[in-house]
Amino acid sequence: MSPPRPTGRIDPGVAARKVAIDALLRIDDDGAYANLALAPLLERSRLDERDRGLVTELVYGTTRMRRALDFVVDRFLLDAVDSHVRAALRLGAYQLHVLDTPAHAAVGATVGAARGRGRGVVNAVLRKVAREREAGTPIPWPNDATRLSYPDWIVERLVADVGRERAIAALEAMNEAAVVHRRDDGYVQDPASQFVAAAVDVGPGMRIIDLCAAPGGKATLLAGHGAHVVAADLRPSRTRLMAKNVRRLSSGAGGPVAPSVVTADATAPPFAPGTFDRVLVDAPCSGLGSLRRRADARWRIDADAPERLAELQRRIVDAGIDLLAPGGELVYSVCTLTDVETRGVLDHARSRDDVEVMAAPDHPWSVDRDLAVLLPADHDGMALFRLRKR
Repeated sequence: MSPPRPTGRIDPGVAARKVAIDALLRIDDDGAYANLALAPLLERSRLDERDRGLVTELVYGTTRMRRALDFVVDRFLLDAVDSHVRAALRLGAYQLHVLDTPAHAAVGATVGAARGRGRGVVNAVLRKVAREREAGTPIPWPNDATRLSYPDWIVERLVADVGRERAIAALEAMNEAAVVHRRDDGYVQDPASQFVAAAVDVGPGMRIIDLCAAPGGKATLLAGHGAHVVAADLRPSRTRLMAKNVRRLSSGAGGPVAPSVVTADATAPPFAPGTFDRVLVDAPCSGLGSLRRRADARWRIDADAPERLAELQRRIVDAGIDLLAPGGELVYSVCTLTDVETRGVLDHARSRDDVEVMAAPDHPWSVDRDLAVLLPADHDGMALFRLRKR
């Protein structure tokens, strides 16, 4: 009997890693956003659901941990390597160092996914990484920023603003993959965002504006209490997305009135002073409490972002206060932990003579002098304060 003829099929493990390497190259070489780079590649891949999940974990995890992974492999490199070999080395090191994948699978499939002469380098280096792991040799990390895979400035900033123990715990938590949380209506929303909406203390018939509302999760929660909600955002593309979400979540006849979606500048909203009973300012921020949700965000944010965004946040809060009716309340929240974007904005609001600072909500929040804080855990990190119009 003659031997079976080759089918030409690629091993699924190799195929998955080829897709992952292609995505990493688009992220690192072309500056593509991780989610936008990965989606079309998965669509064309013909991989099954399990292997798609593996690719997603490999791409997001490798992107998050790339600084640590570079340190792991660079100790065994004799010469500079091109971007394709670099992507394959990071991918293999992530499997060995983070996922604890068996060496034969991590090394063999990653080498199989590499191209041409680069396979020799990938094979030699990953085998050394695997032997180091099997021997239990500690990795001689030079500092926490390298070990945790963040730019120096993020680690230094959070340590300075929230203390070393809390900062390191937050940074470690944000290296874990994000957990998917679905509300009863099917909308995917992090619990921290739901805690923010609860802090608005809304009631039936109230007039509410969410000044930075896209993609609309908080606005739809508020409308569910029978309030009349205006959901505003600056960019038309985001208000179109928000309108789509509002239509999808609308309960139809007999249910709460759906939020009214408008395109508006939160620093100069087109509404008369004193129009609203509640104002929610979920402000644009540096996002240093929600880095797990965007694998590449830590490499895109610049060190000047907190100060630059704090100036915008102060302007939005001032505009929001002007919209409040007497006795009305404003809730300010950001998914970051920097002092300038949290307490700094609170101190700015406190300096006005037309508002008073309200007590911060307690559990599950941690309260520090009228500022409520959530450290990242199985949810995003968040900070919040509340004001009342005199």
